[in-house]
Amino acid sequence: MADREEDEKLQMALRMSLQGYPPAQPEPKRSKPPPPAAESPEAEARRKQRELMAAAAEKRLRAAASPAAVSVARSSPQPVVVEPAPAPAPAPSPEATKEQEEEPEQAGVSMEEAKEVVVEEEEDKGEELPPDVAENLWAMVFGGGVSKAVLAQWSNQGIRFSSDPETTMGLVQHEGGPCGVLATVQAYVLKYLLFFSDDLSNPEFKHWFMLWWRFFLCGTGKRAVVASVARANRGKIDAVLEDLSVESAMDLQKVLRTSTFTSRKDAFNTLLANIPLFESRLGAMLFLISALLSRGLEDIQADRDDPSQPLVTAPFGHASQEIVNLLLCGEAVPNVFDGKMDLGGGMSLKGIPNSVEVGFLTLLESLNLCKVGQCLKCPKWPIWVVGSESHYTVLFALNPNVQEENELEEHESKIRRAFDAQDQSGGGGFISVEGFQQVLRDTDINFPSDKLEYLCNAGIIVWSEFWQALLQLDKRAGGMMDPTGLMGKKQFTIFHFNGIAKSVLNGNASAGGSCPIQRPRLCKLNVTVPPRWTQDEYLADVVSASTSSSKDDSILSLAPPVQTNQHAPLVDCIRTRWPRAVCSWAGDVPSIV
Repeated sequence: MADREEDEKLQMALRMSLQGYPPAQPEPKRSKPPPPAAESPEAEARRKQRELMAAAAEKRLRAAASPAAVSVARSSPQPVVVEPAPAPAPAPSPEATKEQEEEPEQAGVSMEEAKEVVVEEEEDKGEELPPDVAENLWAMVFGGGVSKAVLAQWSNQGIRFSSDPETTMGLVQHEGGPCGVLATVQAYVLKYLLFFSDDLSNPEFKHWFMLWWRFFLCGTGKRAVVASVARANRGKIDAVLEDLSVESAMDLQKVLRTSTFTSRKDAFNTLLANIPLFESRLGAMLFLISALLSRGLEDIQADRDDPSQPLVTAPFGHASQEIVNLLLCGEAVPNVFDGKMDLGGGMSLKGIPNSVEVGFLTLLESLNLCKVGQCLKCPKWPIWVVGSESHYTVLFALNPNVQEENELEEHESKIRRAFDAQDQSGGGGFISVEGFQQVLRDTDINFPSDKLEYLCNAGIIVWSEFWQALLQLDKRAGGMMDPTGLMGKKQFTIFHFNGIAKSVLNGNASAGGSCPIQRPRLCKLNVTVPPRWTQDEYLADVVSASTSSSKDDSILSLAPPVQTNQHAPLVDCIRTRWPRAVCSWAGDVPSIV
């Protein structure tokens, strides 16, 4: 019962975020009688809401009367938690506050009014790419031998929200290649839906504001480039795209038009004018091109370790890690560790340069093929793009406190960061004796002399051996053993979203008819992180929980009544963020492919 109520609350909150509240259109502002003396707080709040909505409507009416003027209303987003939390959500960091303050004024018009804006029907609105730039852009994105199948994937994927009422907050993906773009855009959409609100009358408006803000992030906050298609104004988009084919750099040069902005308001208004184009079948490709050109092709190549490889990977056309990182942190770096890794001889590998709004987890880390750094693993908001070998999805929580750590977890994170800072093996998990001595100094760890000699005997220190030694060292000496056993389980709920459309039947059963619809998949997971710090104690907890007969749905246990220790590749990704986590869910297994 409790789980059903939580699901209903989530769906209702997301629907309200997308549909707006209240749903009725406001009336123009009129003079009003003074409020009654005995007006209740609830009535007063409703009255003030009506007044604000009426004022906004009046402002829009004045703007509509003057085609040359666009009314502007300053937006001041504030964190909004849509799930009851045991503690209030933390205030935005200084960096986040700075970002909000730097966001430009947003046009105070609804989406329907925006669609009525007159767009000049110039045949070649925007600038053509010079042929050499088009060649470089095409080679950078697709390489020299791209297949028609890959081009079809990137030429038939728009940025569109699901029409299914249960997943209206989700972007629908029909093609396999552009998932890296869609999943990252989805992550930022969720950030605004779950944790921010604004005074725009149509919530779809703010989703496009968020997309525009990505372009300025790629342009280091100084410029944004919006890519469009020649002759594709609001009345002709479908006709223009009907027979349009983009299969070479020459085709791209013929149809692509770009507009460069240093004024953020002008960039946003232009993006609004091109919303139908981004929703069209070329939407994902145009979004990627806009981000690349906003960064600048020379800077994109400088970000990469191997600029000879295409950003869309062969043979299946998936978005590379460089594309995902560009949209997450503004730079097309190829790696997921923090900062740079010095290889000696003037060579280095480039990782994530700074903190990010939404993060990244990957199945490859659970397979020891890479190491995700703290910048991506611990973002400002509890939202992560999740990578598998062939697909990108999104993991998110409704409450920011899922990232809070207890005392031992903070100590573990500090030790891991200190170890990684000395790891020059490319994520191999070992350091030199000299680096090990620095880790001990940085973390105040005091091993007995015999244990210290044993660890240093081989000339290198492997993380797994170091960690086992820490599990046996009392926390008073800087280790992880807690003989008091006072640390409780960490328990929280997290959600997984997969944009790949899944066919389901929808229809009127009484009429005897049904038709297939396509909708993304949303899965709720209950997560428990055990408090024990040794493998033997952890396994003992699991066995104990699996034999428990507790039927209390309001209490999460290590082994839920439906199935003990449910497992899926997604759980391996979750454990890279929360080691030893145990997950449970109802219904279909959450899929990351």
